[in-house]
Amino acid sequence: MEEVEILVIGTGVIGLAIAAELSNHYSEVVVVEQENSFGRHTSSRNSEVIHSGIYYPQNSLKALLCKKGNELLYRFAETNAISHRQTGKLVVATHEDELPALYQLKKNGELNSVAGIKLLSKEDCKAIEPEIKAVAGIFIPSTGIIDTHNLMKSLLTHAERNDAIILFKMKVTAISLVGKGYKVEFANGEIFHTRILINSAGLFSDKIADLAGINTESHSLRLHWCKGEYFKASSSHNIRHLVYPLPDPKGIFLGIHLTLNLNNEIRFGPNAYYTDKLDYSMDEHSKNDFLKAVNKYIDIDSENLHPDDTGIRSKLQGPSDSFHDFYIREENDKGFPGLINLIGIESPGLTSALSIAELVRKILKSGNGVLHEL
Repeated sequence: MEEVEILVIGTGVIGLAIAAELSNHYSEVVVVEQENSFGRHTSSRNSEVIHSGIYYPQNSLKALLCKKGNELLYRFAETNAISHRQTGKLVVATHEDELPALYQLKKNGELNSVAGIKLLSKEDCKAIEPEIKAVAGIFIPSTGIIDTHNLMKSLLTHAERNDAIILFKMKVTAISLVGKGYKVEFANGEIFHTRILINSAGLFSDKIADLAGINTESHSLRLHWCKGEYFKASSSHNIRHLVYPLPDPKGIFLGIHLTLNLNNEIRFGPNAYYTDKLDYSMDEHSKNDFLKAVNKYIDIDSENLHPDDTGIRSKLQGPSDSFHDFYIREENDKGFPGLINLIGIESPGLTSALSIAELVRKILKSGNGVLHEL
């Protein structure tokens, strides 16, 4: 049985950020992953957007971590030569009856201290994006895009330079509290004993918590998988910014939006529907819904829209639930000292990755279980 100080489960962008951060301060950091490479699920199947923090309730972890993570991520990308672009984002109202929601979104962003938000008239929207149809909009300059693969690769490299060990094909099968730490068993027969266990397993984080002995059902920590599809535009458009409709009123997703990649290619999505299958396949069954949604703010014909990709996010918010925040805490109060669970880390998880890693370090240092002081 291998003895380690810290064991991190999961090599999505959150797990890798935690490994890079903690390996600056602790020795014997080991990261395990059941897949054969990093970022095989949500971290590599998303819009690659650096969010601003306008959407989330004031003082929620999502709001606080997104706002700080935005600043940290731009700085990290610049320092480490990771391709990115601060495009800015235009959120549009396409009918007069959407104006109250637009004004409320602007107010919420201001309450979250998102800098530089501007209210735009119909003429202002047309001036910055001539192809976009809107009666008004808000512009958020701090939104952007980033190369997520190279971000994760850089975080992994940083962790390994700090002598962290990254191990793939390590599927966890059992976890037990043994002495002052946790015995973690794997499908390949390996066994580790660790003083600190960090559950950053993304789509499977509730299952890891269950294995550790936490009843996720009774603690409302059971995840709901929510699938999203993306379509791409085959012809070019002179779009320079990200363009979003107003978000879903239930808060399940941000609406079928227009994003750019670093090659200036356009894609639309994601939509959102709950699923119990880990299935990334895609067909054209949603195409008409996409066309209807997209054509509210830009004219796209059917021949110009083609299936692109899908992703699945891990949500604590079920189909009929209201907003659920990130769950990030050490489980002392449940009788599991040294176990830190990160559950329901969906959007804006990518943007928040570096600030989440800092928070985990502060929780370890404080021993208070959870911190909101960032």
